[in-house]
Order: sequence, then structure tokens, then C-alpha cells
Amino acid sequence: MSPLLRRKPKKKPEDRVVTLVSKPGCHLCDDAREVVAAVCAETGASWEEKDISRDVALHQAYWEQIPVVLIDGEQHTFWRVDPKRLRRELGA
Repeated sequence: MSPLLRRKPKKKPEDRVVTLVSKPGCHLCDDAREVVAAVCAETGASWEEKDISRDVALHQAYWEQIPVVLIDGEQHTFWRVDPKRLRRELGA
């Protein structure tokens, strides 16, 4: 079978890692944190938060877009987090 036709098996939500890239004093980050925490608690996915003011590389990559949500290291969304879309992306 061609490698292009092979599909990677989907990961279960509990095998996924959601990363919230944020900064202190950001009201959109506060809103995103609530959504990410709730959806991850519901689906079993783990999540972490990274502060762009403490990480030069993250600051350079995302300073105009925060909050940014990454799933398994790949950008999922920025500014506003839609809980339905996040659940769907996590496979829940």
C-alpha cells in the first residue's frame, strides 16, 4: 500500500497533550484557560500552560496571537477557544 494512503491510528483523548500559551494579565488567556481545563477534564486529555514572558522562543512565535492552543505541539487555535471544536479535535 502506498505510504500516502496509510492512515495513522487516531490517538485517544487521554493520549493527547494540550498546551495553552499565555501571558500574565491577559483576559483572553483567562477565558481560554477555563475552556481548556474544562474540556481536558471532560475528555481525559492532559494539559499544560506555558508563559511567553518566560520563554523567548514562544514569545517570538506567538506574541501577536496569544492565547494560543497547541495540541500535541501543533497549533490548534488562537485568541478564542471553541470548546466544541477542541473536543472534536481531541477525538471526543
